[in-house]
This record gives sequence, structure tokens and C-alpha cells, in this order.
Amino acid sequence: MSDLDNTIQEAITTIPECLAGGYVDISSGMLLGIKTVDSHPDEVLEMLAAATADLFQGPNVVSIENMFKKARGLPLDDFHYFQEIIVNSENLIHVFMRAKAHQDHVVTFVCRKTANLGMVLTKARTALSTVEAGL
Repeated sequence: MSDLDNTIQEAITTIPECLAGGYVDISSGMLLGIKTVDSHPDEVLEMLAAATADLFQGPNVVSIENMFKKARGLPLDDFHYFQEIIVNSENLIHVFMRAKAHQDHVVTFVCRKTANLGMVLTKARTALSTVEAGL
């Protein structure tokens, strides 16, 4: 996984005020890669994959996705309607992006809230394919 770790580290350096990046397989619940500028308790890191899966695959989220698909006449197959989720906390911006080639993988970045959200999203979207290719 050193390629994945390297691509996450490279992405962190290109995204404004980025403090951490991770790669989660939400189908297995595994955190496949993570790089951070700070140390974090193992309990927090262990819960990251589960929390990310809840964001993208929780029963209410899946129901809402299916309602949107039905309303727009889209097939109710493995296509996922929600591709990105942005969570703003007191001090941080959390960006969660579904991978393009692996729909059950999510790349996540955490930046200081003082960062320009538009630039964070632009740079994170640019980094997505590179990080995904590191797998």
C-alpha cells in the first residue's frame, strides 16, 4: 500500500490547508490508507471507515438516493446518486468523495476551516483520480 500512502501524501500537499487524507473501502469497512500531519487516537481512525460507510450507505441515504433516481427516471441499479459529501465542523472541512473506478471506495480529506472551500474542492477533485490509481 505504499503507492496509496504516497499518493495520499502528495494530494495533501496540493490541497489548501489539508491536514489529513484517507482511502476507505466502504463495502468491507476497511481503512486502506491514511496520512495525517497529526497523530490521532486509534479509536478515531478505526471509526473513520464505519462513519464513512454510514454517510454513503446508511439506510436513509440509500432510500433518498433511490427516490432521486426514481424521480429522474434513472435505473435503481448499482449507480450511486451521491458522489460527494462535505461536512463542516467547528474548525475543519471534511470532504468525502466516491471514487470513480471503484464505487465502493471513498477518498476523504480534512482541511482547516479557514481554507477556501472552492479551492479545497477543486484540488481534491483533481487529486481523486491520482489517489485512486495509487491503490
